[in-house]
Amino acid sequence: MFPHLAQELEGGDSRVAIDSVRSNLQNEEKTSSRKFASYIPDVIDFLRRCDTEQQAEEIICYLEGRGEISLDYAKRLKEQLKKKGVRSFGSKKEEDYYLKKDGS
Repeated sequence: MFPHLAQELEGGDSRVAIDSVRSNLQNEEKTSSRKFASYIPDVIDFLRRCDTEQQAEEIICYLEGRGEISLDYAKRLKEQLKKKGVRSFGSKKEEDYYLKKDGS
């Protein structure tokens, strides 16, 4: 099922650590409510800032084109986007989201 997994893990060439695809609205805030010092947003964080499906698709294509997410992961994100909509990735992150959540 994953013919190159050992080679990829041992090679150290991975560019992005993927924690999960968040599609459970009840748990999504628990996952992202940690302190944000030195936090690097992932694709889901960017998708949660989008207002439209078109914006979300552009984000996915951009990160895929830069090699920051894999073709397979991009495909799964696009499928979720088409089937469940942009809010299936979580509630909208407004401006200063991280400052407000961090208590700053």
